[in-house]
Amino acid sequence: MQKSFLAILSILILVSCSDKKSDKNFVLNGNIKGLKSGTLYIQRIKDTVFVPIDTIKIDGDSHFVSEFNLESPEMLYLFLDRGVTNSLDNNIPFFAEKGTMTLESTLDFFTADVKISGSKNQQLYDDYRKVMARYVNQDMDLIEKKFKAFKDGKLEEVSKMEEEQKNILKRKYLYTTNFAVNNADFEVAPYVALADIYDINLKYLDTIQKSMSPKVAKSLYGKKLNEFIAERKKTDK
Repeated sequence: MQKSFLAILSILILVSCSDKKSDKNFVLNGNIKGLKSGTLYIQRIKDTVFVPIDTIKIDGDSHFVSEFNLESPEMLYLFLDRGVTNSLDNNIPFFAEKGTMTLESTLDFFTADVKISGSKNQQLYDDYRKVMARYVNQDMDLIEKKFKAFKDGKLEEVSKMEEEQKNILKRKYLYTTNFAVNNADFEVAPYVALADIYDINLKYLDTIQKSMSPKVAKSLYGKKLNEFIAERKKTDK
């Protein structure tokens, strides 16, 4: 009888623990396989500087949980302190939004092995980056060929490649504009406009601005895009 009572009590405790909800509106469940000891920082960019939001100490268990309040969907960064210079290999960007997200990676290939779920903005941004990577690779190939042609004194070929690079840049800008307009209900739209095509012709930024849903227009990046366009219109006169 006593054993049955203890078993029921244990089950009730487990259920009550599992039902316990965070009082924060954002939860990140993470796992960095192979990381036994170290420090992780969740950071945001403020005035071009990384500012820590949360500090996570890893001691034996590579799993971690971070909880805090998020005012608006925002690009955040998970930084791994390896005790060396802050480099791109130590920073994982992720598009945080209210709710629960999961981030998994490995110690050996911290940025390459990352898998992120639980955010529609992140999913859209991943799709966007795959396309943009193709443009970047095309441009890198041309840079390599252009260098060889210049070295061989083939200046006419160099000029042709420079024109090809300009066309790639135009296609990148048009793709980003179309992506932002087609995903105007998500905060990733003003984010890519600010991050990747801030110097495009104002008429394209105006198109993105007008396409934003009211919710997105009131978001962190929606407000920033509105402010940026207003400043561009003043300086471009």
